[in-house]
Amino acid sequence: MPWSQISHTFQARTKGSYLVTNEVLKAAGTEIRKYKIGMCNLFLQHTSASLCLNENVCREVRTDLTMALDHMAPESLPYQHTDEGPDDACGHVKCAVMGVSLDIPIRDGQLALGTWQGIYLCEHREYQHRRTVVITIQGEK
Repeated sequence: MPWSQISHTFQARTKGSYLVTNEVLKAAGTEIRKYKIGMCNLFLQHTSASLCLNENVCREVRTDLTMALDHMAPESLPYQHTDEGPDDACGHVKCAVMGVSLDIPIRDGQLALGTWQGIYLCEHREYQHRRTVVITIQGEK
């Protein structure tokens, strides 16, 4: 079965949850369209940001997700790892809970996302960071 791989660097963003489905499709859509059936793996090469699938229409969901993650792993805990600032360790905790990888099926040249699903990049640090995702596609063309 054929494989394809593309790297994409997202624009720098501050802490928050961002809908990046269109950015992923801009980077890899031409390649995805070549596959009749397959899998698309997104792997974020970072330890203080994460990926997830969630609501793709309502902006409040993104705000609520960021708020809930801050409540789950607040900066105010007595973390020992603070080399890069007070949001360093809690960023790693959020990343560990959410994960850095997504597997999305490909059906007839499109990501087989549900009607309301979108790809989120969750940035867990206040300072703007550029995050890189490796997009690996495997399947039948």
